[in-house]
Amino acid sequence: MEIEIDSKKNNPLFNRTEIRFTIHHKGEGTPNREIIRSELSEKLNAKKENIIINSINSSFGIQQSKGYAKIYTSLKKSDNPERKYILKRNKIIGKKEMKKEEKKGTEKETETEEKQIKEEEKTPIEDDEKVKESDDTKEKKPKEGDQQTEEGKEK
Repeated sequence: MEIEIDSKKNNPLFNRTEIRFTIHHKGEGTPNREIIRSELSEKLNAKKENIIINSINSSFGIQQSKGYAKIYTSLKKSDNPERKYILKRNKIIGKKEMKKEEKKGTEKETETEEKQIKEEEKTPIEDDEKVKESDDTKEKKPKEGDQQTEEGKEK
């Protein structure tokens, strides 16, 4: 695998260097982003963590790929302008952040499960109370037909 750098542009606004490159990979498939990042870091004397590969496009019929990468001056400066899915593809978002997102999701799930359990526990009790109330009201309130028969008996 050989990497040729086609263009290199400094972007001081975002504190990064933008690179367009070509990869020649004879007898192989398109290389992994990790491998490309490590090769670019060796070639450009930059830290692997600061390199973000935005895209890799393979050519049909030729074992060659073209790509676009960004090299930031520090990892912290890459958080703001870069989209999260690009950072995840490059495995730059730390495992801690991914775990935090998972914990938030599991906390929400456990909260909803607890609410459902509480609701399930309440509903049988409420049903029993409704049955008791309906039994009590039946005993206290005689039916309309019953009242008429009692009145008829008195007459």
